[in-house]
Amino acid sequence: MTKKPTLHIDCIVGTRPNFVKIAPIMRALASSDRLKGRLIHTGQHYDAGMNDVFFEELGIPKPDVNLEIGSGSAPTQMARIIAGLEPVFTSPRPDMVLVVGDVNSTLAAAIVASQLHIPVVHVEAGLRSYDRAMPEELNRVVTDQLSSLLLVTEPPAIGNLVKEGIDAKRAVFVGNVMIDTLHHSLKRAVPAAQTIKAMAPTIDPDVVI
Repeated sequence: MTKKPTLHIDCIVGTRPNFVKIAPIMRALASSDRLKGRLIHTGQHYDAGMNDVFFEELGIPKPDVNLEIGSGSAPTQMARIIAGLEPVFTSPRPDMVLVVGDVNSTLAAAIVASQLHIPVVHVEAGLRSYDRAMPEELNRVVTDQLSSLLLVTEPPAIGNLVKEGIDAKRAVFVGNVMIDTLHHSLKRAVPAAQTIKAMAPTIDPDVVI
């Protein structure tokens, strides 16, 4: 029997919310014998308190690529990310690009991949606030339009996508990766009573909780 070829997936992160979402995805890819993930960090969040501690606590592997974009206005950040990702996606060229959430890194990566005709997978697709004044809302809407596969966290999200002219066949209900991270971290969680006792020894945890 001919062995199926390995699929190479470039996974994009850039901010704290994305770190929490990408952790279980990278674990799943690492356990696959057919899918190979490459982690690309845009550097949108970059200081130790917003970056290193999350990688350590969540067990995220060291990024294969770090663009070190840094701070700036949304258009400036996205312009830098777009310019930085083009050569990354060109050599070696991935089979698909996976983006999570709704931050500037998400949309910028989706734009570059689409321009290079690389399929885009959007994790947490279809969520809507219907407030276009939110930068995240614009990022969500445009990313979903550019994506080939939309992985949704809740069934109503598929309805949101259909209202925007997206074929429901492109959407799959897979659940919430944030919950995967929660369950994975429970074994290291400190009981609330212990935390309260450490912070305020005079407070009776049984009364507070």
